[in-house]
Amino acid sequence: MIVNEKHVKITEEASHYDELEQMDTLDIISSINNEDKKVAEAVEKVLPKISHLVDEITTRFEKGGRLFYIGAGTSGRLGILDASEIPPTFGMPHDRVIGLIAGGDSAIRKAVEFAEDDTKQAWKDLKEYHIDENDVLVGIAASGTTPYVLGGIHDARSNGILTAGITNNPGSPLAIESDIAIEVVVGPEFVTGSTRMKSGTSQKMVLNMISTALMIRIGRVKGNKMVNMQLSNTKLVDRGTRYLVEELELSYDEAEKALIKYGSVKKAMEALKQQ
Repeated sequence: MIVNEKHVKITEEASHYDELEQMDTLDIISSINNEDKKVAEAVEKVLPKISHLVDEITTRFEKGGRLFYIGAGTSGRLGILDASEIPPTFGMPHDRVIGLIAGGDSAIRKAVEFAEDDTKQAWKDLKEYHIDENDVLVGIAASGTTPYVLGGIHDARSNGILTAGITNNPGSPLAIESDIAIEVVVGPEFVTGSTRMKSGTSQKMVLNMISTALMIRIGRVKGNKMVNMQLSNTKLVDRGTRYLVEELELSYDEAEKALIKYGSVKKAMEALKQQ
């Protein structure tokens, strides 16, 4: 496993701004906004890599495979966030996209000291889900050196599992260790080393692309609508009802009754079109 710590860490380089405490509030947030503008451009440069990864995940997903995210700290939380939104948004089971964080679920809210330094723990966590070669593992680490992530990627790859790494430092151990390296170079952070900022934003953007494109590719979206979303609150029932009104030219009451009867926009559409 590659654990070289000597590569250049752009994420640890000094901010382009100094004496932040001397700035007034508008200067602070304007400067942060100017830095954030660089993120989308950095993500754009790696779109071919993201596209390739989505296609690989789709192939495995259609055979029953799963998508796993692993990370520590902010990176781990972002993976869990993305995974947790798949069931309500696209109606997928909770066990198809899974996010794991160093230190376990308690680390979602409160940092667990030194949890990210164990190179063996990620594989132990993954084995609890019986991960195999039909699955895909995506490691997320701004630094590209997080031991928890590196160990998981190394062990997964050694067991014939496709791996990808999302990092913000070019040439990092994570990029080298992964089958597909997604290196989003956003530059130094506004607050030196605070990778919850631009690096985290870029990771969120990439994860949005991966999961959304995957769900579209496997047929969980129709047109531009979330036709498989869970009807878990009044807002979503209203949204689904309006989808049916638009698609089938029903009255609102008719559409709502059909939606509640069949349980999803997609099922309601299919049933009503057959009548």
